[in-house]
Parts: sequence; C-alpha cells; structure tokens
Amino acid sequence: MRMKCTISYDGHLFYGYQVQPGQRTVQDELEKALQTLHKAKERIPVVSSGRTDSGVHAVGQTIHFDSPLSIPEAKWPYALNALLPDDISVHKAEAVDDQFHARFSAKRKEYRYMIYRGKHPDVFKRYYAYHVPYDLDMEKVKEACRYLVGTHDFTSFCATKTEVKDKVRTVHELEWSDTGDGLQMRIVGSGFLYNMVRIIVGTLLDVGTGKFSPGDIEKMILARSRDAAGRTAPAHGLYLWRVIYDN
Repeated sequence: MRMKCTISYDGHLFYGYQVQPGQRTVQDELEKALQTLHKAKERIPVVSSGRTDSGVHAVGQTIHFDSPLSIPEAKWPYALNALLPDDISVHKAEAVDDQFHARFSAKRKEYRYMIYRGKHPDVFKRYYAYHVPYDLDMEKVKEACRYLVGTHDFTSFCATKTEVKDKVRTVHELEWSDTGDGLQMRIVGSGFLYNMVRIIVGTLLDVGTGKFSPGDIEKMILARSRDAAGRTAPAHGLYLWRVIYDN
C-alpha cells in the first residue's frame, strides 16, 4: 500500500531535508521512524515532493512511502508522530494509487517568505523571518513582480551549483502582503530551481531599496546569468507552504 503524507517541520535544527552523511535531516528522521514502526532491519524509503535546504521550513511538504501495514489512514499520523522528534509533524495521511509519486505527480508548489520589519531584531523570530529594518518602496517591488510571472528561463535566478539543464519554469502567482509587523511574499509555480525563490526575494528587496529598477527584472531574465540578478535571501525566512496535485 502506498501512503501519501502531508508533513510540517521546523528547519532550524535540520541540515536540510535530504539525507546527508553524518547530518541530522528530515528524511533521515522520517525513515528511522518508519523503520521502527515496521520493526524492519532496513530503512523504509521515503520520497518527497522535493528537497529543502538547511534552515528552510515546511508547512505542507508531501511525502510518500510503501508499506505492508494495514493501519487506518486516520491513525498513521498518531503512529508516526509518536516516533518523530518534536520539530516534525505528520498531520494528514491517505492511501493512494501506486502510480502516485510525491515529486513527479505534483503540478504546482507554493512557497512563502517571511520578513520581519521591526526596528530592532526580535529574538523569537530570528530563525523564522528575515529581519529587514530598512525602508522599502513596495510599489516598485510589486511592479517588478509582474515581470517574473509567466513562463521564463530562470537561469539568472538559479544557484550556479546545479546540474539541472532545463531552467524554464512557470510562475503562476507572485504577490506581497502586509502581516502587521512585517511582509510575506507568496509565490506559486510549476516548480522551482535551486535557490530560485530566495534569489527572487533578494532581488525584489534590492528593487525596494533602489539598487535595481522594476524594469531591470526583464533584463535579468534575458541575461540568463546568475551575475545579472540580485542577492540570495537567507534560508530561515522560507517556507514550503503546500504542494498541489490534480485533486
């Protein structure tokens, strides 16, 4: 039986999602919990919708795994959460067709980036929102967003250390909102390149400070060079919000 689970995790104390030798990762904790639950000699492989980097959080990451156990769907979260550390939580489980794949069946992903705008750092937000105390021209930031929506070659917004050849992606939605004490950027796309969301955030913040003009975004896209775009925003403000499938 193939199980699809929706999970959340606090990325602060993880060295990213994917298994890394000698490091604490989300995948490692999930596979250890499943191995214990199944009383297995070997790990139970877990497939995710995609990896997240060290420090990045998830509200709605999706995983799948195959299991011979006949545990009711509603009880899977309880069984796994009893074995998982406090910074990972399974909040939904459902049996799916064997053709379902957490990564390849996904149609869209939504990420959100949190920014704290207080004059001074907030010790309780230091791992969960990027502190940006300086002035931003949000009208220019929002104007710049329209150049990023659509299907483009996002080479300029991808980290250079990637083996992905095809860098064409579609951004369906990109918007900013006021959270009271800060800002939130929401982006929905067909998929994202390595560091793409963080580079978009950093570049748009540079637009907000006047380093770039909104129209420069179009030039960056056409340049197809990482050197053309702005800085990479830090990982701790980023959240994988949800993964969207056919249903």
